[in-house]
This record gives sequence, C-alpha cells and structure tokens, in this order.
Amino acid sequence: MTQTFTNQHLSPEAIDQLVNYLPDYIKVALLEKSTECECSLEATIEMAIANFLDEEALSFEDCLLAKRLKNKHQ
Repeated sequence: MTQTFTNQHLSPEAIDQLVNYLPDYIKVALLEKSTECECSLEATIEMAIANFLDEEALSFEDCLLAKRLKNKHQ
C-alpha cells in the first residue's frame, strides 16, 4: 500500500514531539538558527531535513520539485 501525504510541512505538534527527544545542545542550536533566520522552529527543522536530502532544497516542497525535475530529464 502506498501512503499519501496531504501535508507537505511539519506541524507544530510534530515538532514538539520531535524536539522532546533531541539532546539539549541540539535544541539550543535549532532555536538559535530559528532566531538567526527569523523563522519558526518548524521551518528551521524542515530546512535542515530538506537540505540533507537535497542540497538545493529549502523545504520539503523543494525536495519534491527537484526530484520531479530530475525524473523529467532522464
């Protein structure tokens, strides 16, 4: 069975759950990065994950777009 995701962004609830399991120094670094980028913690974590998967991506939507474009040119 294929799972379909209707939400392409992390919810505040998902971030709260995730952050609870992170080491304190990682939480501090993420909060500092959020402040530096003037964006939400959700956006900061999404950017970190997206950039890990695709160096040019700033969000999950960018990751999907990049993959679609690569598949088109193959």
